[in-house]
Amino acid sequence: MTSTPSGHAASANPTSKKPFNHLKQLDGIRCIAVTLVLISHWMAGHTTLPIGSLGELGVTIFFVLSGFLIIRILLSGKDQLEQSPEKTPGSYFKNFYIRRAIRILPVYYVTVLVLALIGEPGIRQTLSWLLLHGTNYYVILNNTWIGTADHLWSLAVEQQVYLFLPLLIFFVPQRFIPLTAGIMIVGSVALRFIFYLMDLPWAVQYIFTLTCMDPFGFGGVLAYGYLYRRSWFERFFRGRWWLPLSILSFFAVVFLYEFLPKVNHVNVMNYIWERFAASLLGFFLIGRGILGFNGWMKWLLENRVSQHIGLVSYGIYLFHNFIYNYYHTPPTHFTLRLWNHLTNYVPLLNAHYSFQLLYFASLTIGLATLSWYLFEKPINSLKVSFS
Repeated sequence: MTSTPSGHAASANPTSKKPFNHLKQLDGIRCIAVTLVLISHWMAGHTTLPIGSLGELGVTIFFVLSGFLIIRILLSGKDQLEQSPEKTPGSYFKNFYIRRAIRILPVYYVTVLVLALIGEPGIRQTLSWLLLHGTNYYVILNNTWIGTADHLWSLAVEQQVYLFLPLLIFFVPQRFIPLTAGIMIVGSVALRFIFYLMDLPWAVQYIFTLTCMDPFGFGGVLAYGYLYRRSWFERFFRGRWWLPLSILSFFAVVFLYEFLPKVNHVNVMNYIWERFAASLLGFFLIGRGILGFNGWMKWLLENRVSQHIGLVSYGIYLFHNFIYNYYHTPPTHFTLRLWNHLTNYVPLLNAHYSFQLLYFASLTIGLATLSWYLFEKPINSLKVSFS
């Protein structure tokens, strides 16, 4: 397997270019994305840096990556449908939805139900919303976050996108996919601008499904270029300055947010432009990762630690807030009680916060690893029946 696509232009038959080949460096990018989220939730209160923006960047990278992978699957499935008379539209939709459900739902539902049984704060009160993947709308309608389950809003958005995206890709002609992706990007930014003028709460623009569509649109551009414009894709993403410029633009938005006047911790930068800038960064990072970085970035993305964290990143994201969240975890939480017991025996552990970070990371990665090998991977093997 190789993470570097062919250097030749894609043929009319995208399957000849192995559109589903494993792109190794994308696992490393998952590692980067989930690490940014962990820093945002675990380092808050221990630094004066604006690390909250890193959490949004991590989530947005996941959205761009999901957009690329899912739209790549849908476009390829549609091509196979057109080339194979024995295939039906029903198989196109059935295979997609069943494969997504197998990958995402079992560990999600087990986690939510176990947390409800042990009385994790906020879970029982919002259980129906969690089970129906409507967490983001619960927050919007009630104008309140729900504690350690807050992060599940992003999984709700992904599930909602998965409901309509297959229909959209199925009915839109191939030549109009770039235009459709452009509408998703521009429309999402425009909707955030409208909400800003309406003075709606910051959370509305952050977790409302239609205001999260620009990263998925950028993922769609990646998928279209990868499948049908391979020579352009390679020339474009081998450009040396795109990724550094996108990184600078993201941190420029973060700096301007801190510099410009704010009302209730909000201004035009974090309300409208931060997600767009994060989407651009994710677009260029993932595009270059598809081709394959060289040098130190290749090592960063392909070393065994990054690859493993990328492999279990879904579990890490799912579990991490229940291990610890600076904003929501009470001192009586079992992970903090266990930490206090450990420090009673080894007082040196309280010498620096980095020891506690390592403790949270060990618990989270260990739990995600067990979940993957004992639960998720065996269930995930069922997907081969719906390929």
